[in-house]
Amino acid sequence: MKYLLALCLMFQIFTSEAVAQQFKYHTVAPGETVSSIARTYNITKEDIYKYNPDAKSGIDASAKLVIPLTSSGETASEEEPVTFVTHKVARKETLFGLSQQYNVEIDEIKRYNKHLYSEELQTGEEIRIPVKATPAAGKNSAVVSSTTKSTNASSSGTSGINPQDTRNTREHVVLPKETKYGIARKYGLTVQELEEMNPKVGVLQPGIMLKVGTNVLDDSVIITDKTFEFYEVKPKENFFRLTQKFGIDKDSLIALNPALEDGVKSGMVLKIPADPDTNTSDLNIDDFAEASEKSVDLKSNISNFETKELVLMLPYNLNRIETDSTNTYKNAILNDRVLRISLDFYSGVLMAVEEAKELGISTNLRVYDTKYDTNNGAREVNNIINTHNFSNVDAVIGPFFQTSTEAAAAKLSAENVPVISPLSNKAMKPYMNLFQSRPTDEMLVDAMLNYLQKNAHNKNVVVIADGKNYEIKSRLGRIFPDAKFVNPSEGYVSESAMDAALAPNRENWVILESDNVGILNSVTSGLNRLARNKNISLLTTNKGNGYDNDNVANEHLARLKFRYPSVDKEFDGNSSKEFIEEYTEKYGVNPNQYAVRGYDLTLDVLLRLATSEDLYDSFERFKGYTEYYENKFHYLPRSGGGFHNDAVYIMRINPDLTLSVENDF
Repeated sequence: MKYLLALCLMFQIFTSEAVAQQFKYHTVAPGETVSSIARTYNITKEDIYKYNPDAKSGIDASAKLVIPLTSSGETASEEEPVTFVTHKVARKETLFGLSQQYNVEIDEIKRYNKHLYSEELQTGEEIRIPVKATPAAGKNSAVVSSTTKSTNASSSGTSGINPQDTRNTREHVVLPKETKYGIARKYGLTVQELEEMNPKVGVLQPGIMLKVGTNVLDDSVIITDKTFEFYEVKPKENFFRLTQKFGIDKDSLIALNPALEDGVKSGMVLKIPADPDTNTSDLNIDDFAEASEKSVDLKSNISNFETKELVLMLPYNLNRIETDSTNTYKNAILNDRVLRISLDFYSGVLMAVEEAKELGISTNLRVYDTKYDTNNGAREVNNIINTHNFSNVDAVIGPFFQTSTEAAAAKLSAENVPVISPLSNKAMKPYMNLFQSRPTDEMLVDAMLNYLQKNAHNKNVVVIADGKNYEIKSRLGRIFPDAKFVNPSEGYVSESAMDAALAPNRENWVILESDNVGILNSVTSGLNRLARNKNISLLTTNKGNGYDNDNVANEHLARLKFRYPSVDKEFDGNSSKEFIEEYTEKYGVNPNQYAVRGYDLTLDVLLRLATSEDLYDSFERFKGYTEYYENKFHYLPRSGGGFHNDAVYIMRINPDLTLSVENDF
């Protein structure tokens, strides 16, 4: 990317006029004249007059002139000062008729209205007509003086200058191919500020005058072309978001936009390479991957103590609960699994907010009920956002369901408010502000395959997979071409078939891919007996619900050193003792996995906000993983936009039936 950027910069400096004319802003020094300036740049006086018509009336020290860096070759002329008539084209008018009316050559009209070289006059458009003497203007015309020394120029015609604007300004003559973005950037303005200063200007036309600021970039300016484009910075965007969006590093972005040395500000107009091949799926992934095994301690880096504005969206569905008795609430909680999960998750969130408060982080927590009707979830989320102010929100945790989460991300994308999906394991639409905190099932499979590939060297690999798992069976076959395959028959695998595939004097890694209880039971029971005389380990890429069946003995899994990928890990009784005691004292029960996830996720978000300018900035500053009681977070940019957490545990069941982390990534 640095090589590409260097090539683009060279193109900017040396591009020929056939692609885009180069210009420079020249500040007139005391004693300089148009003739001396023309000699300095090896151009003619007419070249200067062409882009600075007012210079024919004289130039003052400190005035700014547009200087073409390549001469047009036209000879100098000593014409009288030019004034302009702004003429609104009437129906059936022609250039010939206008030249006769104003006593001016057709070429002179085209000279100051460049589009007329290739386009016909359009009824209703306004054009500038140069005249050496003020004619008797008709009802469609208005005289406009073209001097840059006056800041109170007429607001008539195409200049669009607002006479009520009292800011320190000057005038800018629009050059061919210039855009509002480019002009705003030259003068350190936002596009909105430029439009406010020129309220009557619609589509830019070469030669018209705009009111602009006085802070002119004192360097060469290239008119926008296919090599570069302009971009207006949105609210809450920072270096990290910009580098991800456009595929260039921070140093290169600053090289193109020196004003960024003072930081990113909303409304800034930036110049970026117009590279159609840029793909955010490849942006800085290597940097993140290199740091993926590095743990980050955010608690020791807290620096931002501003109150955090946090929104929690959970599907309580309170509108369906009757409010006449306590028993009604109890029954709703007992009978409604989604409500129970929401309350458990919320309890963990409150624990995290209290923990953050002890660390000096204040939080303003707002909670909204998104309900959970799959048909109305998105509609309810949109209604919440439409009727409440989210402009100052630092992050939104929730909703639970995919459609509702995508609706929230879409609605808040314009303001770059981060939306964190807490529980969904399904891949979502790639909104730039969407963070998937739970790895998808595909990520778990990939993590386990990576673990197998790295650690199965010199092992005798045996694959047992039923018909439903033919895809993973094929992938395992490609990874391990020497693997032996044992096929189940009628929901059962015989012990003799497995024994024939095992090696007597080598470590055997048996990879079991099935969720059929009969297959799981026959394999784990048979391997448990065969393990008395052989070294056997059992592994899977997907620990489904079948392993929780009573017919699949945990003792057998423990003896076989069973390993599998997991989003979370088991509580460590020693390190988690204080948290368990505090939770139990507060709520009267031990925390379950949803309560712990609510705590882990919320504390991670609050710590990231407290160690950086915002959530996006935290991923630029801290690229390693963060880890709490049961969950780990390591976010990577997604293809097309947004981020996902790829932190997966490889878990192992120990002989004493406890769980341990076999491999972090």
